[in-house]
Amino acid sequence: MRNQKGFTLIELVVVIVILGILAATALPKFVDLSTEANTAAAAGVAGGISSAAAINYAARKVNNTKGVAYTSATPCTKATIDTIMQTQLDTKFTYAVDSGPSTCVAATDGATILCSVTPSSGTKATATVICVP
Repeated sequence: MRNQKGFTLIELVVVIVILGILAATALPKFVDLSTEANTAAAAGVAGGISSAAAINYAARKVNNTKGVAYTSATPCTKATIDTIMQTQLDTKFTYAVDSGPSTCVAATDGATILCSVTPSSGTKATATVICVP
């Protein structure tokens, strides 16, 4: 009588089937991470825009020759936002007025305009731009 050690073919098949079931249930969670990543990226861009707008407003209030004035511009376009950002905005997002006046011309000093940052897939994020005369 020899004492053999190892797994039988049936035991190996059962383990492979169990691993396949686990992979099939976990895979959909990891496949949809691109939408969540786009939503997080849009929120990061919106936060950067809001911070840059606040710094720009403070710079104009402290010294009228510094910062960018939004006297005739629509503040929620990529071209306008790029003037206050340190780096150019990513073109994979769309930028538009979410609420408030569409331009800073009719708005009072310090009025806020909400700009939406929309990724190609995912949920949009909102940035706050402060009107500067």
